[in-house]
Amino acid sequence: MNKKDLTERDICTKFINPAIQKAGWNMQTQVREEVSFTDGRIIVQGKLYARGKRKRADYILYIQPNVPIAIIEAKDNKKSVGSGMQQGLEYAEMLQIPFVFTSNGDSFVFHDRTKTEGEIEKEIDLDEFPSPDELWNKYLNKEELTSDTAKQIVEQDYFSDESEMTPRYYQQNAINRTIEAIAKGQSRIILVMATGTGKTYTAFNIIWRLYKAKVKKRILFLADRTALLEQTKNGDFSPFGNDIMHIIKNRKIDKSYQIYFALYQGLTSNDESKNAYKEFSKDFFDLVVIDECHRGSASEASAWRDVLDYFSSSTQIGLTATPKETKDVSNMEYFGEPVYTYSLKQGIADGFLAPYKVVRISTTIDEGWRPTKGMLDKYGNEIQDRIYNLKDYDRNLAIDERTKLVARKITEYLKATDRFAKTIVFCVDIDHANRMRQALINENADLVTKHPNYVVKITGDDEVGKMELGNFTDVEEQIPTIATTSKMLTTGIDTKMVKLIVLDTNIGSMTEFKQIIGRGTRIREADGKVFFTIMDFRKATNLFADPDFDGDPVQIYEPITEEDDVVPPVNEDVEILDGEDPIPEEDFIDPDILIDETDDEPKKYYIKDIPVSVANERVQYYGADGKLITESLKDYTRKNLLKEYASLDKFILKWNSSTKKEELYGELAENGILVDALKDEIGKDLDVFDLICHIAFDQPPLTRKERANNVRKRNYFAKYGETAQKVIEGLLIKYENEGVSAIEDKSVIKIQPLNQIGLPMEILRAFGKPKDFEIAVKELENELYKNNIA
Repeated sequence: MNKKDLTERDICTKFINPAIQKAGWNMQTQVREEVSFTDGRIIVQGKLYARGKRKRADYILYIQPNVPIAIIEAKDNKKSVGSGMQQGLEYAEMLQIPFVFTSNGDSFVFHDRTKTEGEIEKEIDLDEFPSPDELWNKYLNKEELTSDTAKQIVEQDYFSDESEMTPRYYQQNAINRTIEAIAKGQSRIILVMATGTGKTYTAFNIIWRLYKAKVKKRILFLADRTALLEQTKNGDFSPFGNDIMHIIKNRKIDKSYQIYFALYQGLTSNDESKNAYKEFSKDFFDLVVIDECHRGSASEASAWRDVLDYFSSSTQIGLTATPKETKDVSNMEYFGEPVYTYSLKQGIADGFLAPYKVVRISTTIDEGWRPTKGMLDKYGNEIQDRIYNLKDYDRNLAIDERTKLVARKITEYLKATDRFAKTIVFCVDIDHANRMRQALINENADLVTKHPNYVVKITGDDEVGKMELGNFTDVEEQIPTIATTSKMLTTGIDTKMVKLIVLDTNIGSMTEFKQIIGRGTRIREADGKVFFTIMDFRKATNLFADPDFDGDPVQIYEPITEEDDVVPPVNEDVEILDGEDPIPEEDFIDPDILIDETDDEPKKYYIKDIPVSVANERVQYYGADGKLITESLKDYTRKNLLKEYASLDKFILKWNSSTKKEELYGELAENGILVDALKDEIGKDLDVFDLICHIAFDQPPLTRKERANNVRKRNYFAKYGETAQKVIEGLLIKYENEGVSAIEDKSVIKIQPLNQIGLPMEILRAFGKPKDFEIAVKELENELYKNNIA
């Protein structure tokens, strides 16, 4: 057979495989073919969803498991030898692979990403493919990892067991870059990975390799929640075995273990004599890992920093989804630039994190409310005369009707979607969380009667609520469904099934905002969790438009000088689970209206019988570019369609040439065309064809019923026998109700209304052969669009 006639797969089998095997690569352990390394972006269409295309490399070559070194893109022989290079380089950038090859079976093109000058890309013969040692040594030389100690570290195997679970590509990147940084002698390292991307699993693999390589023998894992310690020790870290792991509790120190887990609050105290960490020698730990290090570990004024400074001789690794960069606190000033960053945007694009939509609701008092002269709150306190607005509500002024309105809108949404969708309502403070709980109970009295804990308050002061935290986060448990909170659930708690996040609090920082959004990003596809909704009552989602939302951290730290006043750290002997960040009073009060304050004035006023209603409600969708669609969905769709189809003729040509319209819908979704959302906005009874022609090309739309009736008027199916005519009429009814993709489905003959006509074989026989039925369906489609498709 002529080489030009061979398929791409034939080229791989007959030419590429023999070439790499001859070069010394083990085809069973070092070579993987057709490797899908993303899951495909989740595209939500109403209550349904689809997956976008997964990114797939033809070959990935590994020095050892999970340490990729080269990528090969294969093409059939009709294409040039280097035609796959652009794609190969794109994948190599994502996978952080240094060497890229392409081949069409004649030769290879070799691109060396370790070079910065000279011949970076060249063509080599099939029998010149480099060996594993050649590529590995070239990489080690470039990265200056040639010493025996460095090689001992980077060549240490990952953990493996019978489950054969392997890290995702970005976890591999994070692990390998961290291991290499330590092998080069770097002692301060930070990893930035979006919430829900497996930071703890990544940390386990880093520690496993360092511990097994015998370069880090005693390790301290620091966190700020008791639940995280138990979860980490008994979950991802369980392969180490309990014999060498220990959780430090009640400040009792036992020095006979190798891996320790501790709360930073459990190691420090305002009383210097009770600083438990000082019972260890300063050089006791070789490695300290700080989970959620944005919580203040790099701050000069934090208890974390005291611990880190004491164990300063250790290697220290910070893990966070949100590196903190303010004028007062800087992770980068302490740890340096992140060795690896995996963002929320990238996680959604890869299909590992859930996309979201935003429902923004404003009320009639959002812009401001002012009491009448001498007005009293419901407890008889005279209300201070000034204009109150969103920053004041529930902090300085609690308005019952506003709380009830928020509870009602939350409940309306759940009733329209899923009453048992896990929901977190973020409130201003504990008092607000309590009042919101009460309002939600009253709105959901029917379910609360059956399930008393349908709504719970989970805050640091509430023992009952904290006891329900496990049930709330449990994937299998429906109850509790709604949790009201202030700060306790913003970070660190693994809320896998949360589908609705309600923002009814003033969010003080980008770090806090990212952490809150992260509560919804986990995917549980088998359990029906593939996207989530953010309901915003405080304009907090304006932060999505901030370049810092998903951009690289920029250091703006201003170090404290000796002349500056230093605020002493707040250290408690108990775990701090809730609270409120101090907010400058000037941020909330208009000085021109503020009247004189008195010492006995209450912190918060409580008022009722103030009319509050919805002023505006708007839904924003997550676009294909990773940004919220801020313009009208119709205008956004029109722009995207015109990019894809420059004219009506081009779209009609594409429509007519698509054998399966479902595949075309998938392409539209990949390009950000949200068909179901458009139907909600413009008309559910419109065909997708009409939606697109109307929006993009200003064509007058027909409903599906109108199109079906036009076919009936033409008496198109008189040419068929009696049974076939009934089938065609059944297909038209199916089209009227569901659209053209429903009649293209092969199972259409097994379901209503066609299954009432006869058995599948009887239906097919009415048209002759099975192929004739497919032809009849295609002819029916042509009839439906007869006036539009030439």
